[in-house]
Amino acid sequence: MPRRVAIRFMTDSDYPPFHYYDEDGVLTGFNVDIARAICLELSAACDIQVRGWAELLPALRRGETDALVASHAITPVLLKEFDVTDRYYFTPARFVGRRDAPALTATPEGLTGKRIGVVRGSAHEAYARTFFSSSAIVPFESAELAWDAVRTGGGVDVSFGDGIALAFWINGTLSRGCCDLKGGPYSEPKYFGDGVGIVIPKKDAQLKGLINSALLRLRASGRYEEMLLKYFPNRVW
Repeated sequence: MPRRVAIRFMTDSDYPPFHYYDEDGVLTGFNVDIARAICLELSAACDIQVRGWAELLPALRRGETDALVASHAITPVLLKEFDVTDRYYFTPARFVGRRDAPALTATPEGLTGKRIGVVRGSAHEAYARTFFSSSAIVPFESAELAWDAVRTGGGVDVSFGDGIALAFWINGTLSRGCCDLKGGPYSEPKYFGDGVGIVIPKKDAQLKGLINSALLRLRASGRYEEMLLKYFPNRVW
């Protein structure tokens, strides 16, 4: 396979833990580590530039970068104009419940008669109403309100939502150590998207092949798992 001397990646800087500046002003995060690991696998120089979120796709369109490693969800609209590599992470749905609550199984049968908190109008609400029809679905105006209702016992037994956000809430100060993840993960593409890949121009099949081969080797070597656990110790997907 032909090699690449350098790869120009571009990302945002305000979406921790995926890409952000640390306390020393150094760009870091899961996406940044993935980009650097890909370059290392390919023995290529790595140039990682930062732009505001709204500027990323236009910059790729103008040829100012080779690839975007910025957590773009894979959608039909994106694929009309751009290509993406193999998925390197998914954003699953998860349940969260109190640690001290009676044991429950986060399945439709196990949650029969239980109250499930969701964000009103979300994909998580639609999924819960479809597949957990024997439970009481309780909508809230924000994820934070749904989570807090679990923590305080305020009208719900569990909450169902974005697994990554829930993992960080559990480990943060706002949860006060109340809760843990229950069951899952749930990753049905119809509801929760088709995962996240690195966005590249449609015409660069060589780059796509190189990045996909690097991602495959990172998984096989265990390096991907190391990076994942560094930023997501709860292994949310």
